[in-house]
Amino acid sequence: MIVISFSNLWPRNHKETQCYFLVASVFSDMMTGVFIIFNKMLFAIGAKNEANGRIFKELLQTPNFRITVVAESDTVELCGALKNIVAVGAGFCDGLGFGDNTKAAVIRLGLMEMVAFAKLFCKDQVSSSTFLESCGVADLITTCYGGRNRKVAEAFVKTSKSIVELEAEMLNGQKLQGPQTSAEVYRILQKKDIVNEFPLFVAVYQICFEGKEVKEFITCLQNHPEHM
Repeated sequence: MIVISFSNLWPRNHKETQCYFLVASVFSDMMTGVFIIFNKMLFAIGAKNEANGRIFKELLQTPNFRITVVAESDTVELCGALKNIVAVGAGFCDGLGFGDNTKAAVIRLGLMEMVAFAKLFCKDQVSSSTFLESCGVADLITTCYGGRNRKVAEAFVKTSKSIVELEAEMLNGQKLQGPQTSAEVYRILQKKDIVNEFPLFVAVYQICFEGKEVKEFITCLQNHPEHM
């Protein structure tokens, strides 16, 4: 999955011109130049200034690369980070040998935690409809089935190797976003004393960094507050 953020490149006095780009596709699919509806070759631009977003759309859109402009730029950027945590959980399910029904539960509960986190911590308005754009559920599904976070998390379950070892072996120098993002999210949740409200995010962190048994991830799903 690809997220291109200009937030660290834009001058402080031009914050309103920032746009966030998030595409629901794996890079290899993009390079084929083919519009594959099942892989959602769609691209979301999050722009606080809609006119700026439309300029980027006019510049970048092609017949095989379709773009939508979303006003909630902070939500778009946050989706690009949080979906990697959920994808790690999906990889745990694959490694444990569970089927599509279990993975669907991970995606559903993970999406709910993404929405809840965004509504708590985004300064601007957060609309549930934003999560129906390609930056939300489409990118989440793609990442949970085809991304590197899922792939390495599955290997983590099936081997006795650490995340660091698997990164070195499987990613050719790249790093996983999911585990590190889960650590950052966990610190925020601890500070706000709301750890219990995000059990899926927390379980991914604890498995990756605190030695929690992977099989307990399923218990986390079974006991999720949504099911109580």
